[in-house]
Amino acid sequence: MAVVVAFGITFAYPVILVVGRRREPRAMPWFHRMQKALGRRLTNPGLAVVVVAGIYLATDMHLWSHFFVQWGLGVALVLGTLEGSFMIRYAGRLADLAERDIAAAGEGKVEFSGEYELLFRRVCVVAGVMGLLVLATIYVMVVNS
Repeated sequence: MAVVVAFGITFAYPVILVVGRRREPRAMPWFHRMQKALGRRLTNPGLAVVVVAGIYLATDMHLWSHFFVQWGLGVALVLGTLEGSFMIRYAGRLADLAERDIAAAGEGKVEFSGEYELLFRRVCVVAGVMGLLVLATIYVMVVNS
C-alpha cells in the first residue's frame, strides 16, 4: 500500500504536465510547487515506510539472500536519493523559473525560457527513469517472490 501511496500520483504527472503546459501555462509554478510538496510530504515518507516494512518482512521471513529483496532495497535507496536530492530541489527551481517567465510575458502568451525548458527536460528524464524503476521493481517483486 505504501508503494501506491508514495508513487501513484507520480504516474499522473506526465498527463498533468502536458495538459497544463498547453492549456494553463500560468499554472505551472503551482504545479511544480505541488510536485515539491508531494515529494516532501508523500513520496519520501511513503518510501521510508516501504523500506522499513521491507526490512521487517525480509528479516521476519529470512529472505535476505533472495534477489528480489536486494533489488527492492537497492532501488528504494536510489529512488529516495533521486527524490530528495534532485526532484524536490529542481521542482522548486522550475516553479521559480516559470514564475519569472510568466511575469516577463505580462498579459501576453507565455513562452518559457531556454533555462526552464532545459531543466524541465532533465526533470522529466529523471522522473521517467524513476517511474521505470518503480515498475521494474514491482515486476521483480511479483515474479521472483
